[in-house]
Amino acid sequence: MPRRNLFVLVAVTLVALLCHQRVEKTPYGRTLANAIGTIENQYLTPIQTGTLFEGAMDGMIGKLDEYSAYITPAELQSFQETIDQQFSGVGMEVAMDPQTKQLTVLSPLVGSPAYQAGVRAGDRILRIGGDSTQGMSLQDAVGLLRGKAGESVTLTVLHEGEAKPAALTIVRDVIQVDSVLGDRRNADGSWNFFLEGHDRIGYVRISSFTEKTADELEHAMEWLSANDLRGLVLDLRDDPGGYLDAAIDVCDMLIRSGLIVTTRGRDGRISRTYSASGKAPFTDFPMAVLVNPQSASAAEIVAACLQDHHRATILGARSYGKGTVQELMNLEKGCGAMKLTTSSYWRPSGKNIQRPPKAEAGAAWGVSPDEGCTVALDAEEQNRWRAWRAHRDVFQTAANRSDSKHPAEPFVDRPLQRAVEYLEKEITAKQ
Repeated sequence: MPRRNLFVLVAVTLVALLCHQRVEKTPYGRTLANAIGTIENQYLTPIQTGTLFEGAMDGMIGKLDEYSAYITPAELQSFQETIDQQFSGVGMEVAMDPQTKQLTVLSPLVGSPAYQAGVRAGDRILRIGGDSTQGMSLQDAVGLLRGKAGESVTLTVLHEGEAKPAALTIVRDVIQVDSVLGDRRNADGSWNFFLEGHDRIGYVRISSFTEKTADELEHAMEWLSANDLRGLVLDLRDDPGGYLDAAIDVCDMLIRSGLIVTTRGRDGRISRTYSASGKAPFTDFPMAVLVNPQSASAAEIVAACLQDHHRATILGARSYGKGTVQELMNLEKGCGAMKLTTSSYWRPSGKNIQRPPKAEAGAAWGVSPDEGCTVALDAEEQNRWRAWRAHRDVFQTAANRSDSKHPAEPFVDRPLQRAVEYLEKEITAKQ
């Protein structure tokens, strides 16, 4: 079984109320089954058994912790797509323009059906198939854009600077979203992993840890190394985590030896240890890692490992503090799944990553910046940073590569600036 923090366990027993042996051992299963039957038969308004089942599961698992959850059959596909960053659709990032309230294209994904059909950043989507987008919610719009691979959808779009809308028929395909991103886009839409304006300082962002993250990072690092990388900024800000095995593989590329992370079960004993293979290919350059309060789970595993092994200096603000592992347990067909907390993970130093419910000042949890390296942003500055970053990420097609009509508001990324200053000093010291 692969190392993952979301282990897929197929055909798990439905629940206690449908498990005869469990019902015999405890009255709760029998009572729950009786309650469902009573409600189904006597409640004022007719109600489906499936609805009662989902409510019972949601309430039961919701009592456990903030990360465990019941996932309905309708939610399961979307949940898996979010984790894998893979879905079937046309391949573009969209948003509702806050001023015009119109569905607008932020960026077509390079190589996607939307990109090949001529969709451009800044396009206004007027209709999706036969449905007007006027007054449509973003969630409903995304639902219409997605669909089965091979099926087509016609979009009525208005390109920036043009008066007449165009009808574009696009055949949906399986879309894989990058989890490893660079500083800006090249003319061909690929990522440039060097920081603009700095001599061979690499910049790699991991947006989440998917099954393909390690491969994507390896390709980025090979490109940087081939172009004489001097130092690297690894940006884990706003990274919510993902697969445990992806975090381990990332660490294994960057540290020569030693412990990466351990997991512990309900008894507090170490259940498994993960150590470096000793084959790390990228260890001969200084590193700075950026974290913020939204860096969580797998992102914290990587930051903690690199910090404890003195492989990188951590800058920014203390991370979220999510140190538990959830397994995805599929229930019987048509009944959804459980996302269940089954263990905790601990950093190489033996310190806990999980933030206590009532954390006291000075308590050790999460990943804190190294001494003198705290660069915290307030809420307003965080929002400006996200807007600036999103604008910088946009890929402009040849038709509208110039975005002078909508210049981004000037923004100084102070944590990134501080990371570059640190790397320049380290590089100079080693010369």
